[in-house]
Amino acid sequence: MWHAVLQARRAGDAGTIARAVARRAGHAAAFGLVGAILMLGGAATQARTRPHLPEDATAVEIGPTAKPVAAWTDFCNRMPAECTVDLAEPATIPLNAALWRTLTSVNRRVNARIKPITDQAHWGVIDRWDYPDDGFGDCEDYQLLKRRMLVERGLPRRALRMTVVIDDIGEGHAVLMVRTDRGDFILDNKTNTVLSWRSTGYAYIKREGQDGSRWVSLDGGASPVTTANR
Repeated sequence: MWHAVLQARRAGDAGTIARAVARRAGHAAAFGLVGAILMLGGAATQARTRPHLPEDATAVEIGPTAKPVAAWTDFCNRMPAECTVDLAEPATIPLNAALWRTLTSVNRRVNARIKPITDQAHWGVIDRWDYPDDGFGDCEDYQLLKRRMLVERGLPRRALRMTVVIDDIGEGHAVLMVRTDRGDFILDNKTNTVLSWRSTGYAYIKREGQDGSRWVSLDGGASPVTTANR
């Protein structure tokens, strides 16, 4: 383009020079428009791939000490290392994009991997807490596996609390509560979406305490008979 301008300048052709400069300006504008489109496209792609962090939640209200679930006590007797909590670990963890990706990924993967089965059909007892390493389990087994996977990814066990609730159909149910600096969030085998505890619609009964042995009551609830098989 500038070769044409130089030729016109040598010939003294003002009109040719003007047309050449105008074409050059047009090309520059076009390139600028393309660049802007590419920048917008890149920003949109980045927005699509960036995880959407939830609004700040609240921490569930803690009540007095509660009796642990009997099947939890049995689980801890069989696997004491899985119930040992390092009190030097933080009780809550910072909720950032990396943590949110980890929580949603683990929740979704375990929900897809494990096939639901009642404890009675699986183990021959009404309620047993265990790892679903054979690919089958009920609600608490899903959550125990998620807890183990999150610990393997570097999360402190002290911030991952096994929790008993009354679910949307009025039955006992177990979920995993993740305690963060932006509130308490729930991993659940009933949904792949990680929700704040208030958004689940559940009544919260009790959960592990922060020392790994005692449990605490939650939100004024009374304990259900079992932790359900769903």
